[in-house]
Amino acid sequence: MRMLENIYRLGVKELWSLWSDRMMLVLIVFTFTLSVYSSASSSPPTLNNAPIAIVDEDHSQLSQRIAAAFYPPKFKSPALIKHAEVDEGMDKGAYTFVLNIPVNFQRDVLAGRGAEIQLNTDATRMNQAFLGSGYIQQMVMDEIGEFVNRYRGQVVPAIDLEQRALFNPSLDKSWFDSLSQIVNQITMISIILTGAALIREREHGTIEHLLVMPVTPIEIMLAKIWSMGLVVLVASILSLNLVVRGLLNVPVQGSLTLFFTGTALHLFATTSMGIFMATVARNMPQFGMLVVLTLLPLQMLSGGNSPRESMPELLQNIMLVAPTTHFVELGQSVLFRGAGIAVVWVQFLALAVIGATLFSLSLMRFRKTISQMA
Repeated sequence: MRMLENIYRLGVKELWSLWSDRMMLVLIVFTFTLSVYSSASSSPPTLNNAPIAIVDEDHSQLSQRIAAAFYPPKFKSPALIKHAEVDEGMDKGAYTFVLNIPVNFQRDVLAGRGAEIQLNTDATRMNQAFLGSGYIQQMVMDEIGEFVNRYRGQVVPAIDLEQRALFNPSLDKSWFDSLSQIVNQITMISIILTGAALIREREHGTIEHLLVMPVTPIEIMLAKIWSMGLVVLVASILSLNLVVRGLLNVPVQGSLTLFFTGTALHLFATTSMGIFMATVARNMPQFGMLVVLTLLPLQMLSGGNSPRESMPELLQNIMLVAPTTHFVELGQSVLFRGAGIAVVWVQFLALAVIGATLFSLSLMRFRKTISQMA
């Protein structure tokens, strides 16, 4: 009971210290509100009002049909320009795409001759250029196919491929990005809070006060873990319900209780990691550099940004020791696909084992650091 009381009171002290740190509070609020919202609603990986111009030198029914195929929201209404205006418009950045339909295009298509059509692309707008070129090619070919079938009779394909999108039927980017952002922010903020709390005590000299008190290193560590973990857990709960489900109207498929139980296990591992990094760093700038070097591979290689199956097998095996790998898989299974404990129990077990290991390593390192200070 004495140990539990020490852990509780030390944890409350950490909460009061965090409350007095206004910049850290601003970081927490920004991370779980504006950062999540902006990540979900900005920079869509699909075309949006891409400017396009068409040089129609054929003036045929087919060329007019192709021009009419481009309309908002993927493309702006196409501007009909002359061939002499192409270079000037591309140089000024007025158009991302310019489609040049040559003379006798419809005649060559109907005759079965090799008809050519030119697409000029502003490759400096790399995202739009890459996606738009594929869109335009498909749209032009579809219009030509439908036009030709009216004259030659429609050919019924032997196989009709019907696409069905599961879990995100509208293919809305915000559904994926908002939930993925919360998963990433939980990891980042939990490491920063616990590490900064320890370094702040060392820089302010309050760690020496703790050394003369009747408390043990494990009590100090557990106090920081439960207090900072609680802050991140509450912030993630509010963000998921108010920002993601409320403001962005993103549906959550699975049990929030199950997800946040897994989040608590993940926080146990990441807060322990933050303490370990704080014992390695000598000051806050060094800790910041360690955080950058640690978070980048954790977020990029854990399966949140790209599927782990697309990575080299050696890298997949190495990342199994990272808690983020199992937390990302748990979060996607529960939040996206509505999985239950029968599916994600492996991730729960992995997080528990990794968390216990990181806590043990952090405790040994913390004890060594305290003994050197004493």
